[in-house]
Amino acid sequence: MQLVLFCGIQATGKSTFYQQQFFHSHVRISMDLLRTRHREQRLLQVCLQTQMQCVIDNTNPTQSERAVYIAPARAANFEIVGYFFESKATDAVIRNLLRPTERQIPERGIRGTRSRLEIPARAEGFDQLYYVRTLGDYKFEISEWQDEI
Repeated sequence: MQLVLFCGIQATGKSTFYQQQFFHSHVRISMDLLRTRHREQRLLQVCLQTQMQCVIDNTNPTQSERAVYIAPARAANFEIVGYFFESKATDAVIRNLLRPTERQIPERGIRGTRSRLEIPARAEGFDQLYYVRTLGDYKFEISEWQDEI
């Protein structure tokens, strides 16, 4: 079984990427939908207990925030796959303005998440790690993670 963990600031295409790549195969666990950490943890527990593949569709900007998902998934013998979304605040702010008004994030929220963003590393427990670049028009470029710059 597989737990997919997205990492990147708001408005980088994570939810659209989920719809294109995982909608038919993985349960989506997202604070945008569930609204509380309690609900999120309950759904994660159900997925792990029932061996249901899932995607954590949140920003997950720090190693400690990602560990909340990686540790229990590893204990349940899940494969852990990470996708890091290119996170340029200026691009995200522009894409955010294209969202419907009710789905827009305050600019300070985007920039605040960007300031806390820690680049993921395989050592966190990822079996696979990818870099995703948003190209526009709902297209993405996916590449293997490079540990070196």
